[in-house]
Amino acid sequence: MEFSTPTSLPNYQVKATYNDKILLLGSCFVENIGKKLDESKFQVCVNPFGTLYNPCSVASSIQTLLDGKIYKPSDLFKHGGCFHSFDHHSRFSSVDEEDCLRLINRQMSIASDYITNAKFLFVTFGSAYIYRLKENNRIVANCHKLPDRQFIRELLTVEGITELWSELIQKLRMINPDLRILFTVSPIRHLKDGAHGNQISKATLILAVQQLMERHPESADYFPAYEIMLDELRDYRFYAEDMVHPSNQAIQYIWNRFVSCFMSSDTKEIMHQWEEIQKAMNHKPFQPESEAYQKFILQTMLKIEQITKKIPSFDTQNELKALKSKLK
Repeated sequence: MEFSTPTSLPNYQVKATYNDKILLLGSCFVENIGKKLDESKFQVCVNPFGTLYNPCSVASSIQTLLDGKIYKPSDLFKHGGCFHSFDHHSRFSSVDEEDCLRLINRQMSIASDYITNAKFLFVTFGSAYIYRLKENNRIVANCHKLPDRQFIRELLTVEGITELWSELIQKLRMINPDLRILFTVSPIRHLKDGAHGNQISKATLILAVQQLMERHPESADYFPAYEIMLDELRDYRFYAEDMVHPSNQAIQYIWNRFVSCFMSSDTKEIMHQWEEIQKAMNHKPFQPESEAYQKFILQTMLKIEQITKKIPSFDTQNELKALKSKLK
């Protein structure tokens, strides 16, 4: 007996492995998936601009990486005692101008390598609404709590998103021919747009992604995170306390569904081995100085070393250091 409506998962022609670099851009949902990938030791770069919500800002961030831009003082503005960038999330903001630029440009350097060498680009759109700065008509990624009167709020069209991203996909394919773009629409509701406005926004994003997949079947895929949340987890017990964001349990469920269809068989086996190693590392012994526990540590270290021999990109230095500190 089924107690929910199962969502059909895509059969991706290209599966992810530990040899692949993955760049993730977009809304908070990308942060959740990116964190899971990072914990599983994949080669990932997650939101180098911070959280981005609308398709225009995500596209602009990619173009900025392609251009190899280096941010300068003239790219920042000061508000509330801090320096900010309209292209970046507030986590890059700082009371010190040089510190702000250093944080931004360090991430630009890392992400620029990913945009040209990544096997997968994971993009999550959160909202079809944009905010334009009145003084120059510029679309901003973050308003940084400036007064509402300084911005114009607009709803993007399906055609506008499709044309913008279709041109961008062609550029990306010229630079990185093997790049696969995996689109998702964030299941996080933007209730500040109103319940009806949120639905219009999500529908606009879904229709645009569908058109992009039809135009670029060799490059674009879709993962139904939005549909899984609404159809399989349609209960408030799967939401966090704010009743907007998915709970940890929901994130784990969507992650498991994602892994089941996106990862290769060999990759899933390595992920399982690493999960068992993590459980072993989190084990708290009753007698940490006992011979049995010391042997347990050495066995765990051996398992880690065996994985790193198979997967050279597996960075386990911190884990090995932590285990060595427990040896007597």
